[in-house]
Amino acid sequence: MFDPKSLLDQFLGGQGGPRGNQSGRGNQGNQGIGDFLRGAGGGAVAGSLAALLLGSKAGREIGGEALKLGGMAAVGALAYKAWRDWQAGNPPPAPQEAARQAATRMLPAPSGTPFNPSTESARQSLARSLLRAMIAATKADGHVDAQEQARIFAEMDRMALSSEDKAFVMDELRANLDVDAVARGATTPEQAAEIYAASLLAVTVDSAAERGYLAMLAARLGLDDALVAHLHGTVAAATGEKVPVAP
Repeated sequence: MFDPKSLLDQFLGGQGGPRGNQSGRGNQGNQGIGDFLRGAGGGAVAGSLAALLLGSKAGREIGGEALKLGGMAAVGALAYKAWRDWQAGNPPPAPQEAARQAATRMLPAPSGTPFNPSTESARQSLARSLLRAMIAATKADGHVDAQEQARIFAEMDRMALSSEDKAFVMDELRANLDVDAVARGATTPEQAAEIYAASLLAVTVDSAAERGYLAMLAARLGLDDALVAHLHGTVAAATGEKVPVAP
């Protein structure tokens, strides 16, 4: 059975990742997405998958306090922090604030909130939406063309992925890039922020195509410009990168 949360936790690493679970996937420990993109650690299945999806792109590595949460919990924590700061009327973090914020204790999103649903079915639904958002973001600059898809599918056949995992990834890769489909995964404004945060983690925002895609996604999700700036700054703090200019 397809387990979106398990696949997402492996994709991002961390304490939320599966440890000796029934899917047969290995222990990824506290590694972040950057480790996976470089193929580091324990033959991580999702690491190989992430590297395939992003090709030669560098990817983003979750660090600081967010790394301690790991997996789906890290995405929720990042979106929750940006949301709280935005609602409090705080200014978005400047580039020089990134290192300080990365060392600030990252609070997990409270259980039972849209950032961290309390029921298993709701968590799985959100995880599916976050996975779809991340895969879509990797396609934004057009590097995952038909030839690249064929290579990815051939490599996937050699991975210890379940048939359901493979089917999900293949369907998402084959689908036309559809920002509206990604945006429909948000059932609340809070989840809209989380979907945007997940999308930011999947790209380096270093091309006009990526910036354009993120601008469209923010608009479709109905995100306030100030909230978008907070999300960019919070993700930059967690990845140790300069704050990219919000689209």
